[in-house]
Amino acid sequence: MNLNEIKQLIDIVNNSDLQEAIIEEGPFKITLRRFVTGTISQVMTPASVPPVPTVSPVPDVKHQGSATAPSADAAPDAAGSGLLDICSPIVGTFYRSPSPDSAPFVGVNDTVQKGDILCIIEAMKLMNEIEAEVSGTIVEVLIENGQPVEYDQPMFRIKP
Repeated sequence: MNLNEIKQLIDIVNNSDLQEAIIEEGPFKITLRRFVTGTISQVMTPASVPPVPTVSPVPDVKHQGSATAPSADAAPDAAGSGLLDICSPIVGTFYRSPSPDSAPFVGVNDTVQKGDILCIIEAMKLMNEIEAEVSGTIVEVLIENGQPVEYDQPMFRIKP
C-alpha cells in the first residue's frame, strides 16, 4: 500500500459516517479510527502485532478538531494548577517548527488562539499539524525537537 492509497482511505473515512475501518494487505494492517473529537487516527502495524488500544478522551474538556490532521487531547494537569496538558494524538516524531531552519511554531509565554498550530508530529512519513484546542498561554514545552512522542504523552502545558 502506498502513501496515496493511505491518503485516499483517510479522506474516505473523513467524508463518511464510519467510526472505524480496518484494512489488511499482506503483512500490514491499517486501522483508521474516528475519535469523539471527529478526527482520524492512523496506526500501521505488522499483522502479527496487536493494534494499539484506544483510550477515551478526558471528559468535560472541549476539543477543536483539524480537518487535515489529528488533534491533541487537552487533559487537566495532575497538580491541579489550572493548567492543561496538550497530549499527542499519535505516535511519531515531534517537531517544533515546519523546517530545521524555521522558528518554532510556539514557545514558552507565547499566547495562542484556538486552532493555532503548536507543532508537527511525523508519523508514517506524514506530517500532522497539531492545533491548539483552547486559547491561552504556553507555560511549558515538555518534548525536545526531533524526539519520539508516544500516544497521549503530554507535549505542552497551557494556561487557558
